[in-house]
Amino acid sequence: MARRTGFVWHELYAWHSTPNFAGVMPFGNPVQPGEHAENPETKRRLRNLLDVSGLLKSLVPIEPRPATQEELLRFHTVGHIAHIQAQSEQVNAEGGLSAPLGYGSYEIALLAAGGVIEAVDAVLDGRVDNAYALVRPPGHHAVADRAMGFCLFNNAVLAGLHALTVRGLERIAYVDWDVHHGNGTQEAFWEDPRALTISIHQDRNFPVDSGLLTETGAGDGEGYNINIPLPPGSGVGAYEAAFDRVVRPALDLYRPQLIIVPSGFDAGAEDPLGRQMLTSEGYRVLTRRMLQAADRLCEGKLVMSHEGGYSASTVPFFGLAVIEQLSGVRTEVEDPFLPFLAPMGQQELQPHQDALISAAEKLLARLQ
Repeated sequence: MARRTGFVWHELYAWHSTPNFAGVMPFGNPVQPGEHAENPETKRRLRNLLDVSGLLKSLVPIEPRPATQEELLRFHTVGHIAHIQAQSEQVNAEGGLSAPLGYGSYEIALLAAGGVIEAVDAVLDGRVDNAYALVRPPGHHAVADRAMGFCLFNNAVLAGLHALTVRGLERIAYVDWDVHHGNGTQEAFWEDPRALTISIHQDRNFPVDSGLLTETGAGDGEGYNINIPLPPGSGVGAYEAAFDRVVRPALDLYRPQLIIVPSGFDAGAEDPLGRQMLTSEGYRVLTRRMLQAADRLCEGKLVMSHEGGYSASTVPFFGLAVIEQLSGVRTEVEDPFLPFLAPMGQQELQPHQDALISAAEKLLARLQ
């Protein structure tokens, strides 16, 4: 079924500077200068593949705009905003914990946050059925007073708070499938039942001290935070089982009016910062499940906000599969990596993965 899928992109997203680290390590003896893991190529190559495949012509452009100070202050502190603005007046700087930035990054980060807000507005206004925001820098690690994990401002959180405070929604849900824990989203709604926050991630990858099963929220938000910390080496079978047995039932119990997916592709096989084994077809299947949930619960209102994914070769094909599924338009492009990644050993659900998912199922009782 063809759908009107909105698409957010701006060339300035690729101009956000992450200085010449070596992977995630700052250069300096004995680390030889190289290229930061979060460089523009994965995002730019995804946008270019959308163009080459012909899919871009089927998408509805959504023009991003800078987030306002009022919008930032719904989550972030005055001090954090001022810090990022001051740091971005330097050529190379460190905004927080593993969050490098360069000259002009503050303005680009505003444009990223505003781009996701515009995607939410486009969906809620009915101008599009769903939307994919290919923004940079990413956001889901940023907490109220600190940049973290390549993230300066929390794009998805700010968009969700916009939906709640400006657009009048009462319940939203996050389903974060980035390989790293969505700690910033968890923090934002820790005591707030207006958001169901679900993060399916690699166990204690980053941050290493968060994302455990026992972290379920507090106060009025108790039970509305669900972590599914899958073991390293989890493949398509484990992710499908987690969605079928935990994510889908949780959404059905909560019945959100909007679903936001912080969409990282670093759970894909061959990603340098993750140890999971998802494929383009795996991401396509997960997207299908999200669309089905959105159709069933909130008239198809689904927004995806781009997060991680650091293999410049494979990420464009993962993203193409997701956006093809969102739009209902299948291009003639075939993923050349799929024949190598799909048959990898233990793509099927393994007993130790099944045990973790069974433990996560018990968290559903808190939503009854």
